[in-house]
Amino acid sequence: MNEQLEQMDKEYVLHTYARNYVNFTKGINATLFDDKNKDYIDFTSGIAVCSVGHGNKRVADKIYEQISNITHISNLYGIEPQAKLAKRLKELSGYDIRTFFSNSGAEANEGAIKIARKYGETKFENKKYKVITLEHSFHGRTITTVKATGQESMHTPNFAPYPDGFSYKSTVAEVYDSIDEQTVAVMIELVQGEGGVQPFEKQEIQDLAKFLKEKEILLIVDEVQTGVYRTGEFLASNLYEIEPDIVTLAKGLGGGVPIGAIMTKLKDIFSPGDHGSTFGGNPVATAAALAVISSIEKEKILSHVDEVGEYLLTELALIPGVTEVRGAGLLIGLTLNAPVAKALTKKCQDLGALINAPGDSIIRIAPALNVSMKQAQKFVVIFSQAMKEVSHV
Repeated sequence: MNEQLEQMDKEYVLHTYARNYVNFTKGINATLFDDKNKDYIDFTSGIAVCSVGHGNKRVADKIYEQISNITHISNLYGIEPQAKLAKRLKELSGYDIRTFFSNSGAEANEGAIKIARKYGETKFENKKYKVITLEHSFHGRTITTVKATGQESMHTPNFAPYPDGFSYKSTVAEVYDSIDEQTVAVMIELVQGEGGVQPFEKQEIQDLAKFLKEKEILLIVDEVQTGVYRTGEFLASNLYEIEPDIVTLAKGLGGGVPIGAIMTKLKDIFSPGDHGSTFGGNPVATAAALAVISSIEKEKILSHVDEVGEYLLTELALIPGVTEVRGAGLLIGLTLNAPVAKALTKKCQDLGALINAPGDSIIRIAPALNVSMKQAQKFVVIFSQAMKEVSHV
């Protein structure tokens, strides 16, 4: 079947990914099975998406219940699970917010930028529109969010011209001197995922948030990867004890069902017609998200997120060839002493564990929040063995 899958994919699907053609057919919590029934400990969870694991019965039952009644009605009408989810996001964040639902993280970040631009147009006598982001950030693949991303390699001439108004700073400290009369927002990830799982220092973020508030400049926190308990708190913003003006979510919110969210304290910034989405916040996606949140609470998943995370941080740091381990909760990055990340990813897969390599010497792991300590221990053994083998490649 793998050969057939590879042939069909190469013939009919646009070539935008360097595919791995293992054919997964089933998943149970943090374990995946391929078409030969080989099992793998999944320490990617679909790149921090499957927050309550694969085949979660609570989520599956709620999706089935919803799709058996109403799949889609459009945002021309009130949508009960959407309204309930917006209420839950306000309660869980602790912020006085309203929420717009989209289909992805990139769309959520697009919407956040639109909010900032309208704020800059309507709040001040002279228009403000510039957005500062940080180098090594990642905010999406649309034309605007690619430009907002602080990675020069992504600003290829193939897709130019890009929207203007974006600039990038290598450190938080450099942001202050970069602000001018046209700056409307600073957009950051508190833990840079694609940048190698790099958490920023708590005090410097708190100082920046205070400064921006005094200057009436918006703070946008991209929590597409860190949100929904990935770092141990509902939001990384909660962990850092700040209140951004705008927070974006996606990935783990739907547990695998596509959904994004823009949560903003600017509750009346948009008027009907300013923004919209055909599928955003539809009944199935929002019912799934409600079930994900309910599962995390009812299964008491959070009681061991920090415990398992601390175990992984400690044990992985002891493995020869690993020079640094960092992260928060169950979003963890490792730096290797050689550019063997791709070979290590392949070797781990051969041994029955799935990891992700965002760089030549960087590994990112983000297992399901309900990964067990036993699975974490098994993963450490596999990872250690894989490191031994690739060091001799």
